[in-house]
Amino acid sequence: MTDAQETAADRTLRTTGGAPPDDGGSSEAGAPIPLLEPQDGIPAVIADESSLAAVIAAFAAGSGPVAVDAERASGYRYGQRAYLVQLRREGAGTALIDPVACPDLSGLGEALSGVEWVLHAATQDLPCLREIDMVPTRIFDTELAGRLAGFPRVGLGAMVEGVLGYVLEKGHSAVDWSTRPLPEPWLRYAALDVELLVDLRDALEKELDRQGKLEWARQEFDAIAAAPPAEPRKDPWRRTSGMHKVRRRRQMAVVREMWEARDRIAQRRDVSPGKVLSDAAIVEAALALPATAHALAALNGFGHRMGRRQLEQWQATVDRAKALPDSALPAHGQPVTGPPPPKAWADKDPAAAARLSAARAGVSALAEQLTMPQENLITPDTVRRLCWEPPTTADAESISAALAGYGARAWQVELVTPVLVGALSAVAKAKGAQAP
Repeated sequence: MTDAQETAADRTLRTTGGAPPDDGGSSEAGAPIPLLEPQDGIPAVIADESSLAAVIAAFAAGSGPVAVDAERASGYRYGQRAYLVQLRREGAGTALIDPVACPDLSGLGEALSGVEWVLHAATQDLPCLREIDMVPTRIFDTELAGRLAGFPRVGLGAMVEGVLGYVLEKGHSAVDWSTRPLPEPWLRYAALDVELLVDLRDALEKELDRQGKLEWARQEFDAIAAAPPAEPRKDPWRRTSGMHKVRRRRQMAVVREMWEARDRIAQRRDVSPGKVLSDAAIVEAALALPATAHALAALNGFGHRMGRRQLEQWQATVDRAKALPDSALPAHGQPVTGPPPPKAWADKDPAAAARLSAARAGVSALAEQLTMPQENLITPDTVRRLCWEPPTTADAESISAALAGYGARAWQVELVTPVLVGALSAVAKAKGAQAP
């Protein structure tokens, strides 16, 4: 049993039969126990204002942290809106809320203001929760806590099994949550997702404290809660799968025209863009530059199921791109605001390449010593920026200031600064020794 399991072993946890096992979640044989039913049964879905008011009152009167999760319909619907919100809090039980029927959850958000929200992979759910006016002021992210604590697998199911000794049924994670009414097995799955989230949070908090990492985690959680909404991505069409095959600017214009047309159709129909036209089909059309709808129909992705009118509409997007003047064609790459790709450093700036190599090695060694992923110790982008344009004097004060300027948290600055000072100083010293 891991240290984290030991910290959870003194909690009164539930089995499928309702009685706590002696070892906090494992059977006599040591095998994880399937968690098949929520402790209080599957709650009715909240889909009207009066029921929502009762839930708000219950959760406002509850105690301790509140477990929060949201289900989206990625791959089925346009965008990333929430189609079900699950909550659980001591004294209030579990609630399943339909945010389509109850689109304004600001009252619930206000009732939970100041309460710690426990989420798993918070950055995935916070955007869709923000859309329905649920914005936490304090969070505990169990996935991020697992990363900082050094767990090799940090999915919710793996964490609940590894830390608490229970197996969650995960078969409905990718279903179409916009379906109405939601089937009972899906609702059971949704309720179970928040059933043990606070238990997991408590065990991970103890484990982080044991490792001396609890304050680090708190700084990370505060940064996530305080982060503003992400800016819209510039030129999202450039992320079309298979884009690396598209070399010519005219072909890139076809991708842009077809991607934007597809996006408008998907938004109007409220379906996933991939259900309108696949990325592979867009790239096929861009590479072929078909002259007619008949030629377009011969390409993969534009088969016999597509009607003539649709084919003509897609051919029109190709024709628009082909008719653009050269000045209106997209550039080969987006303007670079940071350092160039590291693979180009050796040619562009050998000294910077040497700094990056030394810095990466130092950060990697420290991350291994602390048993956490390198990217959680310090972001790779921060290391690249520092090595490409280092301070004039590579001392602790200037490097600490540079790291803080790039958004590193205080705990990261404290741990990484000595490593980077040593790496940059060693490279500078070696360069000086080689000078004539």
